Amino acid sequence: MSVPMRVLVFASQKGGSGKTTLSGHLAVEAERAGDGPVALIDTDPQGSLSKWWNVREAETPTFMQCTFPNLLHDIERARSEGYRLIVIDTPPAVTRAISEVVAMADLVVLPTRPSPHDLRAVGATVDIVESRHKPMVFVVNSAVPKARITHEAAVALSQHGTVSPVVVHHRTDFAASMIDGRTVMEVKENCKSAREVAALWEYIKERLARVCDEGSDYDPNLGVALPRVNALGKAAPAFGRRVTV
Repeated sequence: MSVPMRVLVFASQKGGSGKTTLSGHLAVEAERAGDGPVALIDTDPQGSLSKWWNVREAETPTFMQCTFPNLLHDIERARSEGYRLIVIDTPPAVTRAISEVVAMADLVVLPTRPSPHDLRAVGATVDIVESRHKPMVFVVNSAVPKARITHEAAVALSQHGTVSPVVVHHRTDFAASMIDGRTVMEVKENCKSAREVAALWEYIKERLARVCDEGSDYDPNLGVALPRVNALGKAAPAFGRRVTV
């Protein structure tokens, strides 16, 4: 029996929340855990995720080269090609385009740093997700170990939605690993950061399985979620390296 494809969207209007780093790390961890094949999509004009992938030596995860007007079509093409997970990174903004991307998600991840400014900024993103009636989960990211504000941030976020029990802590190895297209798991497999990513993926995977029992796809013409339709059939793969300048 074929495994249905899931679409995981990372969204936050706050720059520096860690969307790109978590997108890349969870995509790689899903592959490592045997939950691939995985394809990445970068909808941020800055192209940080695509630039990371372009210097990556490993063949997986795949990068999906697509444009926003064709995004839904390309997601369905990936489904027909047998991909099991699509990970979409979004720009730090609140726009109609981001709302359209969120509408295609099976689950939306909102990375949030434990600071008052970041907590105040989550409201607009939550509004978008709720307007599209999509399940979401907060991930406390770049936390200082044993800091009181980390617990306080989790409590505050829990008033607005589900908070991941896995906290991702601030360590230099996260940013350092992204420089050459790798992840912390590939640099030092058993480090604390690698274990946190593995635990976070297990949690996200469980959440995806739970919320996707009644899967749906987004109809851009109607602007609502509808029952899943069949894949679009055979088509040339939409995957490849994006040229960056």
